[in-house]
Amino acid sequence: MELLSQYGLFLAKIVTVVVAIAVVATIIVNLTQRKRQRGELRVTNLSEQYQDMQEDMSVAMLDNAQQKLWHKAQKKKRKQEAKAAKAKAKQGSLQDSGKPRVWVLDFKGSMDAHEVSSLREEITAVLAVVKPQDEVVLRLESPGGVVHGYGLAASQLQRLREKAIPLTVAVDKVAASGGYMMACVANKIVAAPFSIIGSIGVVAQIPNFNRFLKNKDIDVELHTAGQYKRTLTLLGENTDEGRQKFREDLNETHLLFKSFVKRMRPELDIDQVATGEHWYGVQAQEKGLVDAVGTSDDLLLSLMDGRDVISVRYLQRKRMLDRLTGSAAESADRLLLRWWQRGQKPML
Repeated sequence: MELLSQYGLFLAKIVTVVVAIAVVATIIVNLTQRKRQRGELRVTNLSEQYQDMQEDMSVAMLDNAQQKLWHKAQKKKRKQEAKAAKAKAKQGSLQDSGKPRVWVLDFKGSMDAHEVSSLREEITAVLAVVKPQDEVVLRLESPGGVVHGYGLAASQLQRLREKAIPLTVAVDKVAASGGYMMACVANKIVAAPFSIIGSIGVVAQIPNFNRFLKNKDIDVELHTAGQYKRTLTLLGENTDEGRQKFREDLNETHLLFKSFVKRMRPELDIDQVATGEHWYGVQAQEKGLVDAVGTSDDLLLSLMDGRDVISVRYLQRKRMLDRLTGSAAESADRLLLRWWQRGQKPML
């Protein structure tokens, strides 16, 4: 029994030392990573990927003897291409196919639109190398969210429009409310037949616990400087004046939303479509909310003829400490942020 006790104590010491070392190492790595760039830009040639897939499918249809001959020919071809690339590299010349490029971006938006931080990096990267014959395709999926977040996302897309770079937004699932605010910036919108489009409206809600607190003899004091610093509150007693001001703010935001969409798509009957309703892709085309019905896959395949289709993604690097803890603190902060935004800020 004494032996087991000593053995257990020994194991406890070992575990303590290992944990302490791991914590110190994590802190050191975390501090080191703070000095590094917080993201990574990934560029993928989608045209080459599609060609490889096409070749794989074609070869799979051949018999064994034909496959061997094909692989042998491909090996010889790759050697020749590598030799030619090496010769160009020695001459100091950069390889360029000379083809127009289609730059493909992806935006899968959440309620707080925090993905805009990656979008701005991707657009900046594209603007650094884009040529007059190039264009941009954004694969968009978002049900909307806070006004300021999606307003910034739409402004990022306007950077392309201001540079006269053709922009196409492809919607496979949903581009509603703030998502449609982004989509309407495009020169062309392509939506899948059953994608959800529209919802040009504004909504805000806030629970109020004032009566519950009064029943528990709990007083809540709220002091503000400025008549409308706080119109509606969670805990205090709301007034008719505050409610009226809150509704006025919502209506003003809706008017700004409508005017923005009308400016981007002047042919729209904005009063007909800005009711807060949503429509499926086919219906949205009839109302002028989108220009064509189709999937992003077919769109990109149609653009590969004579063009290089390039995907650009900016990935935010997570600190080692966040990876080990599962980003618990970040999740808690985001949850609190969502509750605050629901109560204090209107949403698209």
